[in-house]
Amino acid sequence: MKSRNADVAAEQKLLTREDVRTLMLSSFGGALEFYDFVIYVFYAKVLSELFFPAGLNPFWALLNTYGIFAAGYLFRPLGGIVMAHFGDLFGRKRLFALSIMMMALPTLCLGLMPTFATIGYAAPILLLVLRMIQGVAIGGEIPAAWTFVSEHVPEKRIGMANGFLTGGLSLGILLGSLIALGMAKLFSSEAILNGAWRIPFIIGGLFGLLTLYLRSYLHETPVFKAMQQRKELVTEMPVKVLVSKHKTAVSIGMLLTWFLTGCIVVILLAMPQLLTGSFGFSSTQAFEMQSMAIVMQMLGCVIYGLLADRLGTGRVLIGGIVFTGVMTALFYPALGKYSDSLIFILYLLLGLAAGVAGIVSAAMIRMFPPAIRFTGISFSYNVAYAIVGGLTLPLVQWLSRFSPIGAMYYILPLCVVGILAAGVFQIRYR
Repeated sequence: MKSRNADVAAEQKLLTREDVRTLMLSSFGGALEFYDFVIYVFYAKVLSELFFPAGLNPFWALLNTYGIFAAGYLFRPLGGIVMAHFGDLFGRKRLFALSIMMMALPTLCLGLMPTFATIGYAAPILLLVLRMIQGVAIGGEIPAAWTFVSEHVPEKRIGMANGFLTGGLSLGILLGSLIALGMAKLFSSEAILNGAWRIPFIIGGLFGLLTLYLRSYLHETPVFKAMQQRKELVTEMPVKVLVSKHKTAVSIGMLLTWFLTGCIVVILLAMPQLLTGSFGFSSTQAFEMQSMAIVMQMLGCVIYGLLADRLGTGRVLIGGIVFTGVMTALFYPALGKYSDSLIFILYLLLGLAAGVAGIVSAAMIRMFPPAIRFTGISFSYNVAYAIVGGLTLPLVQWLSRFSPIGAMYYILPLCVVGILAAGVFQIRYR
């Protein structure tokens, strides 16, 4: 009896020093990968001027640059599925290290490579190749991080670990915004065009390589090593097992990823454009609101994760999505009608509510058995993100033709979809 109580106490204890190190390095690496992936967006106009012919219409140059950015999204599913395949067969750690190397090196190369003025049409071609490699990397990194961390920490801490890790990804977006703002204050537009634009990419690449070195000290997950010892690794192609035996889990994972995408893209990333374009906020106000909302969303990720460990992932998902829907219904109609301070408070609460996206991965961890877990999460997340990630903003823009708060009419139905998916998860997987 005493031994059993000791086992229970050990299971419920706080994370060990090794667990904390694993979580911190995984979160830091994920933040830097997201930084490397999104910093391209902040410098899209600069890149369009430097990597395409000078006589090209600025509209077409910028469109080409965004098209190359989109190529990164298109290669996410391929990268995620291929890397997850080998991760389920040969180990999580190797692919976890490979993903950050494939993100850091192209970012560093982009910061150092010659422009169109030097190498002509080879410049945009190289730019496309680098983004394709980064798309493969980001497709593998996020599912790898969720899987790696979840298989290291005690089962009673999976929610907290995933919340903390997903909050780290949002930190990468925040870092990108802050560095872009700092560069704009330190350098003139001419100085940025003349070479200062390289600094954020070089910083991201060097920090990524540092993280790669630090990750070399991480160990393979206990779950994978146990499967190796018991010879329980899947013998067929993991994706074949996935689509034949886990259709419900894949469907739930894709629907929850759709909700997660709405929280990140619409509520956080696209908000400054709405605030400045339709409701008269200054760029500074919009940036400050966005930055604080990201911080609140990161805090929400951790809070929801802690609650999921205590109350159950399904229940907390349902409650958090309901909270997101309520705050959406309060925030958007308030725009243009109430004081800036009240709108700011409502937006912070909406950001906090949207932190429920941080435990979507905890749900997927529980839906897929260890032998195909990496593949299951990667397939569900990347295929869904590739589809809805590209369609979300055009659809929101279309809805905005009928109402300045068209985004609300996208988020509210999405909350209903999320609640239904979380309800099925609660019934089948808990």
